[in-house]
Amino acid sequence: MRALLSPESSSLYFTSINIVFRDPNPCRSRTSLYFLKRDGCCRLIRRKPRSTAVKAVLDSATIEELGLKESDMRNPAISSTYRRSMLPKPNQTVLEAQARICTGPTQTRPLSEEQAFKVLDTILRSVRGELKDEEQVSKAQIGAFFAGMTIRANSFPEETQWSEGERRAMNLFWPLLLRALPPDVIFIADPEGSIMGLGNSVGPQFIGNGTTEMRLVGALREILAGGHLGYEEVQGVLKDVLPLKFEDGKSTGVSESLLSAFLIGQRMNRETDRELKAYCLAFDDELGPAPVADVNSLTHYGEPYDGNTRFFRSTLFVAAVRSCYGESSLLHGVEWMPPKGGVTEEQMLNFMGANTNLSLHQAKKLIEDEEVGFAYLSQREARPSLYSLIGLREHIKKRPPLATTEKVQQFIRAKGKESIVAGFYHEGYEEPLLMLMKRRGVHSGLVVKGEEGALSMTTRLRSASTSKGFPVNYCSGFCSVGTETACKEDGVSHQSFRLEVNAMDYGFEPTDTPRTDRSVSKNIELGLAALHGQKGPAYDRIVLNAGIVDHLLGCDGAEDVTIALDRAREAIDSGKALKKLLNYIKVSHKLK
Repeated sequence: MRALLSPESSSLYFTSINIVFRDPNPCRSRTSLYFLKRDGCCRLIRRKPRSTAVKAVLDSATIEELGLKESDMRNPAISSTYRRSMLPKPNQTVLEAQARICTGPTQTRPLSEEQAFKVLDTILRSVRGELKDEEQVSKAQIGAFFAGMTIRANSFPEETQWSEGERRAMNLFWPLLLRALPPDVIFIADPEGSIMGLGNSVGPQFIGNGTTEMRLVGALREILAGGHLGYEEVQGVLKDVLPLKFEDGKSTGVSESLLSAFLIGQRMNRETDRELKAYCLAFDDELGPAPVADVNSLTHYGEPYDGNTRFFRSTLFVAAVRSCYGESSLLHGVEWMPPKGGVTEEQMLNFMGANTNLSLHQAKKLIEDEEVGFAYLSQREARPSLYSLIGLREHIKKRPPLATTEKVQQFIRAKGKESIVAGFYHEGYEEPLLMLMKRRGVHSGLVVKGEEGALSMTTRLRSASTSKGFPVNYCSGFCSVGTETACKEDGVSHQSFRLEVNAMDYGFEPTDTPRTDRSVSKNIELGLAALHGQKGPAYDRIVLNAGIVDHLLGCDGAEDVTIALDRAREAIDSGKALKKLLNYIKVSHKLK
């Protein structure tokens, strides 16, 4: 056993193979702090509970105007507190391994021998029932982990295939795992019986339980070999298995192991255009035809659903600004989403007292209301099937294809022009996003690499040590030639563009981006101060993101970028934008 480990890790022990695990810090507790005394004993210092005073970001006059009670105002704390407590937590040891290996052909980082031993030991003890509830490895985690290992073995380049340490660990643990794992996981780990070298017949003969799993298993055989699926194949699987149904926190339908392997496997293989289209359009008719708003212009904002963890998120306040001069906006997202679990528009609206349980038709009314002019829709209300995946997505760890396609949605249509704006971070997804926008038939589309991969462009100076890929403030998009709304028919002409926005070129002074560090209240405080007319970094970012987007999308009156920026400033300085946001909070509760 020790010969298989490096000298540095020779003190590791694994109970699953009848060797006692030795805790190097037996006196540590998760809820207390310990300091080592000179005699070698531990001195305990228990943490004292803190009473947290949350700074009010809405003044008393505003609260009174909205008719809200202070008891109705939710303590925002940090974004992670919005995670639903009913969701079971993933095992952290395996989750960290998933972050390394369940990713692309060039991004994957093989596990060391020590890491591989620890992960496989944890999985084995979990399936044997030897771990406590909070430490158990979920079926979704096991499915995602072994899918990652299988795809790497079958189709990844040599440098990201299994390391020698991973292979030695698997050689030792697989005979034990083979006796403990359920058939669906054995299939995922060795679908053709050729990877592990033990003549496994379970994988080749596995067909799943029922017609739903049979289709899923057939698709997975192709995915686990590094292959791709057709449009109808992807949509067929998604419509078969969603929405997920749960009892006591466990799925009662399709195997979570198979579904998680399907979702992460498609992302690891880098989805084709037809696969992304299938994800994007699969549930367009879930609630019937999309309502049509009687407005001249509607922009769909596709922020990453998992929010911001570091920097100011401006889109909610930008929407209030744009509504002042007739540019309607539809924002959409969720309250909390992995993997980042950052600040979202729904968290901010919840804290400020707005109704975030709006139906599609109620959101349409807000967009049409001249006193409001924008709306927010929760995926919970707009796409219940996709919303049912949030818990599973946390256990997958890495972003599935839906993280891309959920940003390109049209929950509500418009009689006039429509545009879509979406944020991106990873190079290679800007063109697929624009392709999906064109497939939607909108007049114009724009992808922005804002800070944290979100939509917020910055006024700070570009760092000399820019990370690989596109720089922050990179924009790429298209606008249909002519004034008519683009259609889905062949022959529609698009004028394409790409540029890096330098805020200094438009008269902005360089400023560091305000940090919020997961604080919902801080993000609201910055946004409301800006809408009150307080000049500074948050104010500049709201103006920049409203004016530049208007200009690039070809909005009426924004042909001259200077004029576009000036009208955004006027919307704030006049107090109109703040009034629009307050109207939204008030009117959202009156809709029927």
